[in-house]
Amino acid sequence: MVNLIITLAIGAVIGWIASQIVQTRGGLLLDMLVGVLGAFLASFFLGKATFISGSFSLTSLFYSLLGAIVLMLLLKVVMRPPGE
Repeated sequence: MVNLIITLAIGAVIGWIASQIVQTRGGLLLDMLVGVLGAFLASFFLGKATFISGSFSLTSLFYSLLGAIVLMLLLKVVMRPPGE
């Protein structure tokens, strides 16, 4: 239970940082979701352990942030209004 809370808290922070970099306003829930899913993406595609696996290092947090930024950019492209 504690690991889940820590994962969601770190995911929220990483998602918020990614939303500030990409310049989106999705809210806390979307930031948290993007942060956690971004960490999964980074772990899957880069083959690196992320904070979700219990590895709390700067490298794993960087890869998680990178995954969250990529996911946030994809969401920004998909969710933009037509004609932009």
